[in-house]
Amino acid sequence: MIERRQSCLDLAQSEGRLSSVLGAVFDRYGVVWAGASGEGAGLDGQYRIGSITKTMTAVLVMQARDAGLVDLDEPVSRHLGPVGYGEATPRQLLSHTAGLQNEPCGPWWERNRGGDFAALAAANDGSGRVARPGEMFHYSNLGYALLGEVLVRVTGTSWRQLVVERLLIPLGMTQTSYLPRPSAQPGWSVDHFTGERRLEPLANTGAMAPAGQLWSTIADLVLWGQFLSGARPDMLDPSSLAEMTTEVTEDFGLGIRLLPGTGGLLVGHSGSMPGYLAALFVDPGSGIGGTVLANATTGVDQTQLVLDLIDGDFVDELPVPWVPTAELPPEVAGIPGLWFWGNSATEVRWHNQVLEVRPMTPPGAPSRFALVEGVLVGTEGYHRGETLHVSRDATGAVTCLEASTFVYTRVPYGTETAARRTPRL
Repeated sequence: MIERRQSCLDLAQSEGRLSSVLGAVFDRYGVVWAGASGEGAGLDGQYRIGSITKTMTAVLVMQARDAGLVDLDEPVSRHLGPVGYGEATPRQLLSHTAGLQNEPCGPWWERNRGGDFAALAAANDGSGRVARPGEMFHYSNLGYALLGEVLVRVTGTSWRQLVVERLLIPLGMTQTSYLPRPSAQPGWSVDHFTGERRLEPLANTGAMAPAGQLWSTIADLVLWGQFLSGARPDMLDPSSLAEMTTEVTEDFGLGIRLLPGTGGLLVGHSGSMPGYLAALFVDPGSGIGGTVLANATTGVDQTQLVLDLIDGDFVDELPVPWVPTAELPPEVAGIPGLWFWGNSATEVRWHNQVLEVRPMTPPGAPSRFALVEGVLVGTEGYHRGETLHVSRDATGAVTCLEASTFVYTRVPYGTETAARRTPRL
């Protein structure tokens, strides 16, 4: 039998088209199990951890509160002056109940170099509010930029330096950093239809950094998970940590996500940045937790993967690893994309050197076609053994696909530009 936790990572890599994925299970004494799947997947590789960064910002806020520098229930305008959303309190910002919009105004902050707080505040005057303070949960990256600037104002130290001095050094998290180290894995986004990869930019997010800037490793995230389980009362008073993990909304405390697990409530956070996915959750009662890192923009529910690694369902067969597409064969060029069989949407994608034709409505079982001497021949599914005929116009553009009278067109059947042949219904 295949090692069950490893099979979870292998399945995630295969089905999610992840360049690499790492995972670990730990307790208060250290790593219980660790594994990797995919290319270049060394356990010491650095990945962006996205919103797991927010848990560190939240701990810094609680440390400042305990030191008498911040009142969780006073408006942040006390420290920031007359800025947009200045009426929000740190408690509301930490729990995403301040009513701020999800993202700051301007270009996609996660993929572009960020400016300073003055520029961020000028671009976000409060007009993007979606709810009154305390009215509802609404996740906001912008809110954590405000919290980061509050920390700067009350300590006289940059957020970046606070993370190093008050969290990373005391915990021995030597492989966690603001910017990538030489061991950092590249961030990839994968074309849904062709399987080709594109590198994502590695931006310094500036004033938005407290929401998701940091890079880390599996080993360092284990240390952070142990901290969240209460292993370091010298760094944060246990009552303050308990306050962070107390429910404010259904599944959120103060900077901490709350997740039901089979053994009890797990605390932690998931994270994503362009090209990266991450998650870290731990049971404060037992100290048992899990963490995962991957260099892909999408492809896996990283939170569920952590649950599976800890104690969830496993597979007992070895999946076929996903291999990125280096170049589409000429016979396949122009085929991957959205097609219609009648009025039913169908995705056609090139995956591991095979063309998959998959209905987007139930039951959704795919047919697969392999290139055999330049011809696409069915290898699996209803069209096994059949030939997929590809019609092209004078320019070489693909106009329709046909397999044993099943005709696939770029627009639904019956529209003006649909293929004249009638699909089999």
